[in-house]
This record gives sequence, structure tokens and C-alpha cells, in this order.
Amino acid sequence: MTPRPRKPRICECPHRPPGSQVFKPAGIPLKNLERIELQQDELEALRLCDMQGLTQAEAGTRMEISRGTVQRLVTSGRHKLVTALVDCHALLIKSPEIPE
Repeated sequence: MTPRPRKPRICECPHRPPGSQVFKPAGIPLKNLERIELQQDELEALRLCDMQGLTQAEAGTRMEISRGTVQRLVTSGRHKLVTALVDCHALLIKSPEIPE
């Protein structure tokens, strides 16, 4: 049995080519750092909830997903951000895969 297809999410963040947006500690070459991938939808959930101050329900309405999914995205995104900052890893903003 195959898993259910992923529901499309509305992200208003600008789309960039995959791997084009990387944040890393200064003075350490990227090749020497572990990379943590932050998905575009996680970034969008963080932007809506933390930067714009929307509730998870409001963010879910904007992204056309459930509040529970927004909660999972925010939790996952915050964990990745904090891990990258505390453990000095590179944070790679990953663009969504566009199906052909």
C-alpha cells in the first residue's frame, strides 16, 4: 500500500533554486559543516506564526492545511533552527520539489 500523496501547501516565501540559500557559522567552510535541511513549508509556517504573529489556525488557513499540520511544521522547524544555531551546523533552505 502506498502512502497518501502529500497535500500541496501554499507558501508565499520567495522560491529559490534548491540549495541556493544557506546560512552557516562565519569562518568555517561549508564543506566542513553538517547540513540541516529546513523545508520551504516549515519556513513558511515559522514566518506566519513567529514573524507575523498569526495563530496556527490562521496560518493553516493561509497555507490551506490543517492547524495540526502547522503545529508539526512549526515544531520541526524550530527544532532544526535551534539545532543549527547551538551545534554550529549549516542551515539549508530547501525549495519544494515540483512534480513533472
